[in-house]
Amino acid sequence: MSGDAPKRTSLYDEHVKLGARMVPFAGYDMPVQYPTGIIAEHSWTRTNAGLFDVSHMGQCVISGDSFEAVAKAMEKLVPADVLGLKRRQQRYSQLLSEEGGTLDDLMITRHDEDGFLYVVVNAGRKDHDYAWFEQHLPRRVSLKRLDGLSLMALQGPKAEAVLAKHAPLMRNLPFMQSADIEIGGMRTQVSRSGYTGEDGFEISVSNADAPKLWNLLLSDPLVKPIGLGARDSLRLEGGLCLYGHELDETISPVEADLLWSISKRRRAEGGFIGAARVQKELADGVSRKRVGIRPEGRAPAREGTVITDTSGREIGKVTSGGFGPTVGGPIAMGYVETPSAVPGTKINLIVRGNAMPAGIVKLPFIPNRFKR
Repeated sequence: MSGDAPKRTSLYDEHVKLGARMVPFAGYDMPVQYPTGIIAEHSWTRTNAGLFDVSHMGQCVISGDSFEAVAKAMEKLVPADVLGLKRRQQRYSQLLSEEGGTLDDLMITRHDEDGFLYVVVNAGRKDHDYAWFEQHLPRRVSLKRLDGLSLMALQGPKAEAVLAKHAPLMRNLPFMQSADIEIGGMRTQVSRSGYTGEDGFEISVSNADAPKLWNLLLSDPLVKPIGLGARDSLRLEGGLCLYGHELDETISPVEADLLWSISKRRRAEGGFIGAARVQKELADGVSRKRVGIRPEGRAPAREGTVITDTSGREIGKVTSGGFGPTVGGPIAMGYVETPSAVPGTKINLIVRGNAMPAGIVKLPFIPNRFKR
């Protein structure tokens, strides 16, 4: 995207009207915060319902003659159990390289109709991912981009109450399930999922209807708009990986502590791109692991901060760090050598040349409140 003007989502004008500070992100002009500020937005989402524009993400459909044909094709690309998906069930997984590194992480949903998988990929990786799919899918399985759709996330403990005013069935929608519903006369696809550690929903709607839906949801006093700044602090407190930080082409799902996303069948059978590394790491262990970090002082440790043991030997690096408003202090995630990954281990963070004491802690920093 270097040299190209940032793209705009269908909600760009709405963000500007609300006084958002817009910044370039993954090739798009996106709201980093609104006038109330990141901490207020973060706290509102933890206690009420926050509305996020995530339309920069890539939405697509992978289709074929039957669900089995499409699921088998997808299982060659991801380590998740796709064949085991029930209708309308959603699953988190990763695209892996031949070497077993993570090309992207993504959400896969089985459609009501046979032979269709709905897939959401990260904004900064979608062109890469679409090309990867095209290259590796068999001849009778095809990819269709859904560029005519927007995506927004309604997150927080009051999200269910807000959405149920428009669609009462949303109270009964299970975690990681989707449904087609009408909201204010607009057709939408809603999944009970999100990226804040809170209960909530992701809503796919046509670009044409997106501004109307956005404003309808914001008309509820329980809902406020939330920018990328609070989205990042919320996911960090929730111990959730962000591609380009906790995940990249050098990091495997085993190192990233994402083994829960790979079923026992897939671990044993393999058969997906990158399986050799995953199975080797399952058998032999890994040399580094993703961990939570709590600095003892008030200064945050930012991405790239060197981590040492108490003797001063480098053992890893911070991948994400900042202030955790709900935690009430600085927090971080990173990778350290496996022997140092045990919660309670004392470490140092090298900040501006000074060794700052910190400790390894169990993730997440605050309990996730998904409605399971």
